[in-house]
Amino acid sequence: MAEISTEVLVVGAGPAGVAAAVCAERAGARALVADMQAEPGGQIWRGQWNNATNRDAARWLGALASSPAATLFGARLVALPRAGHALFDTSRGAVHVRYERAVIATGARELLLPFPGWTLPGVFGAGGLQVLAKNGWPVAGKRVVVAGSGPLLLAAADTLRARGARVALVAEQCSRGALAAFGARLARTPRKLAQAAGLFARLAGVPYRTNAWVVRVEDDGTSRRALVRVGAHERRIDCDLVAVGYGLVPNLDVAAGFGCDVAGGRVVVDGHQHTSVPGVYCAGEGTGIGGVDQALAQGEIAGYAAAGRAERAAGALARRDAAARFGALLARTFALRDELRDLAADDTLLCRCENVAFGDAAACAEAREARLMTRLGMGHCQGRVCGAAAQWLFGWNAGTPRPPFAPVRIDKLDFSAYSPSDGV
Repeated sequence: MAEISTEVLVVGAGPAGVAAAVCAERAGARALVADMQAEPGGQIWRGQWNNATNRDAARWLGALASSPAATLFGARLVALPRAGHALFDTSRGAVHVRYERAVIATGARELLLPFPGWTLPGVFGAGGLQVLAKNGWPVAGKRVVVAGSGPLLLAAADTLRARGARVALVAEQCSRGALAAFGARLARTPRKLAQAAGLFARLAGVPYRTNAWVVRVEDDGTSRRALVRVGAHERRIDCDLVAVGYGLVPNLDVAAGFGCDVAGGRVVVDGHQHTSVPGVYCAGEGTGIGGVDQALAQGEIAGYAAAGRAERAAGALARRDAAARFGALLARTFALRDELRDLAADDTLLCRCENVAFGDAAACAEAREARLMTRLGMGHCQGRVCGAAAQWLFGWNAGTPRPPFAPVRIDKLDFSAYSPSDGV
């Protein structure tokens, strides 16, 4: 088993993780950034590593490439045996990393809510289909309905259209009034206003509807259609693919594995991104959904702080606070409407791994009872999909996955990293 030692371990190589690793090295600390993907950039900068077209991606990924920071890509974090030790699984075997301080930058995942037909072939998360398209999955000529909530819908539709898809509709569940108020507030941030205007310009001709959401998807084996409620009316739209995503939720499993305090669905941090665990920092969407500007500012702060040079992050504090205000505006604008809680029928699957129907889960009083009675959240994904959905639908605290964070061969587990007191 390979062993690596570093001063600062950064888990996650999206914008926050890249900024943290670069800034830690700039402050004189040895940094190692690890990510399960084959190259850095995360979801938002996917595909930018070798040919950056995004200005921020070019700046920060270029800085990482020229930095002495060590990298470990294609590495899935499996366990945190004890303080100062992390175990990764790679295609070349297990890697045991010894570290002094750590920065958690594990980003977010899409919130998927159940509705009849959401598990059919050809039905994806909005972000999920966007990632597939970025990775070369063919969508050219496909007629696509994009639905859900938040700016991700426009970004996904833009990616799909740029790769030849025919976007039949973008359905946004928030109201026209909320969206208009959001647009007015964007005037105070010219850069974001320009980004939004650019997206709408590239999507010229694509129908965009507010107060709209997918009610169900039907597939008779020869054709597929989405039933979409638009205001007080329902429309059937023939399509090849349906992409539905209701925003993002922080990835908290790694932070929970470190023992960090979590409140309100986000990691608790102080002004320098320090968590409740000594020597462990968190940056990016794990502290609350706020977008790439927040992730970069928090990554800078966490990287400098982890290197013992927090004073060098002074310039990033104001940018972080401004980005946090924008994140709060996003949350208010695109808050999910109660009607979405009523989409699933009793026989609609909620937990795909364990084949648990919505009605069976709804009959339980809380998450623990649902796990005991139905095995909700106990399958391969460890509740990463159904847990977040159940939390929004029922108000349950679904908990977080426990290590190992991903399936792993037992011969890749490094038992020497555990102490006798761990009881292993």
